[in-house]
Amino acid sequence: MPTPPDRSHILVVYAHPAHHLSRVNQALAEAAAHAEGVELFDLYETYPDFFIDVPAEQARLERAEALVLVHPIQWYSMPALLKEWVDVVFKAGWAYGKGGNALAGKGYCLVASAGSPLTEYAPGALHERPFDDYLPPFRQTAALCGMTWEEPLLLFGAHQMSQADIAAHVEAFVQRLRALRMTYVKG
Repeated sequence: MPTPPDRSHILVVYAHPAHHLSRVNQALAEAAAHAEGVELFDLYETYPDFFIDVPAEQARLERAEALVLVHPIQWYSMPALLKEWVDVVFKAGWAYGKGGNALAGKGYCLVASAGSPLTEYAPGALHERPFDDYLPPFRQTAALCGMTWEEPLLLFGAHQMSQADIAAHVEAFVQRLRALRMTYVKG
């Protein structure tokens, strides 16, 4: 995907290991690809071998004013390649710690889908815990890096969604991208 000019924009990092099987995440990626002031970056398309070009990714993040992670929830977390990307790109001394302020002040927004309905995230239900119990690692990553945590945009029951429900979720995503641009993008 082409990189936008060196100017302020929102970076959407898209991570779905089976993109062709996801109606919801495909639609979100398509919407991000056509949104003004947004750079869509597909991790699995770019790094199928998991060998991440750290300097290139750090430069990509430095150009952006906000980071949006778009992915399915897998085992109560992010897909493996996205975790690897965070692990190797968000380095001490760059993203956090002494001298690590490259991400400070940038927005951080999670846009995630779960196959289970929200009702399954409760005591006595399939997942036993409220979904918010799975968000602390995401929040803490933003906090450690000095980023501003934005309210996540979550979709539950993704496998059972009608096309109309998916379209409504995509529209909510587009509105969220616009709001992030208004909040973070200068000029």
